[in-house]
Amino acid sequence: MGLLDNETGSAYYGGSDLGGYQFTDLQTVIDQFMLSYVGEDKIISNVKRPEVVFFAQRALQELSFDVFKSTKAYEIDVPSTLQMNLPQDYVNYVKITFSDGSGIEHLLYPAIKTSNPQKITQETDGSYTFSSNEIQTSDSDTWSSFQGSTISNESDYFDGLDYDDDHLLSHVEGGRYGIDPAHAQINGSFYIDELTGKIHFSSNVSGRNIVLHYISDSLGTDAEMKVHKFAEEAMYKYIAHAVIATKKDQPEYLVERFKREARASKRQAKLRLSNIKLEEITQILRGKSKQIKH
Repeated sequence: MGLLDNETGSAYYGGSDLGGYQFTDLQTVIDQFMLSYVGEDKIISNVKRPEVVFFAQRALQELSFDVFKSTKAYEIDVPSTLQMNLPQDYVNYVKITFSDGSGIEHLLYPAIKTSNPQKITQETDGSYTFSSNEIQTSDSDTWSSFQGSTISNESDYFDGLDYDDDHLLSHVEGGRYGIDPAHAQINGSFYIDELTGKIHFSSNVSGRNIVLHYISDSLGTDAEMKVHKFAEEAMYKYIAHAVIATKKDQPEYLVERFKREARASKRQAKLRLSNIKLEEITQILRGKSKQIKH
């Protein structure tokens, strides 16, 4: 029986699950694992379902970090506070950009030479101020000074500017010898304060349209808990290895066998999901024969 026999074309194209056939939900993965890998005359003779659920969720997390296309993106206008709250399911950032008038994204760089420490409140003699036996703290002067500084006089330079203009960096040509390339940019900077759950931006980013690309672990909502079919076998192998590796008196050769199979299936899934297209690579490589005129 075909997998699409229970859904008509009108139900699909008129529904809200467009493109959903490329995924398998986590519940189905767990059911299929219990059916195919657990039972008499099988390598895993007995395992509790809650254990399989736990390892399936761990597999989904690990594959989300390395294999799945689990990147999300949020867009905001930077307010006068120069702050952005981290998303609810944030794990780590991929990149932070601002979009210009042409809709082209320009990369922001992390401010690695500043931080946002907690400032200890002090008396006039330098002693610390306490409240309910706890040291009182306030906002950091270090970060306030960074936010208030003028990083560049070109804060409106990109507004309405075509992304392919030749004079993009003509105003800095031949200047500032010995500049640190890591800071040779006018796009702006950011600092992520994990303790407070906020992203702080430099002053020249105020009012810009900011896009945060970040990684989630695919466990935020039930709708997210699904596996691409290219990586479904990697899920089964990960769960099988995790179950066997945590059981006592298992032969070491068996644990190693499933460990190798889990690694191999993960690599295979990563290759499949890399979405490499020969025609696209060929088109890019055609540019290598271009002559660069000086």
